[in-house]
Amino acid sequence: MSSNAARARTVTWLWPFMLLLALATAPLAWMLIALFTGRPVGWMALLTALELVFMLRLGTLGPGKLRIALVVLGTLLVAAISNWAIASAWMGGSMGLNPWDASLRMGPHLAWTLITLANGVVEWLWLVVAVVVGAWLAR
Repeated sequence: MSSNAARARTVTWLWPFMLLLALATAPLAWMLIALFTGRPVGWMALLTALELVFMLRLGTLGPGKLRIALVVLGTLLVAAISNWAIASAWMGGSMGLNPWDASLRMGPHLAWTLITLANGVVEWLWLVVAVVVGAWLAR
């Protein structure tokens, strides 16, 4: 029997579910670590990019522009959601709100102000490194 006859079928519909799983778990992990440590953990952007690359490869999405775009946009989306959630949890916690209610009540101007005050140059550099490394690994 030849090896061509025994090839396994590749599942190509799995990658959207894996992408959604990564996009759901990464902000939660980022927010929990940041709230436990009391610091904006910018290095989580790199872990997010690595997780997205791994999950898309595990979901059998082929290399190319789509995978690169999904990793880059997913990393930026997770960073934005995580920073919003961290800022709203810090602000809402002092008012007695849970993180979900606080994030729904916070406006974009206040969120941007708190995010820029909390994140220094190092956190923004981690985000740039994460996007570059994620795009390079996703190719």
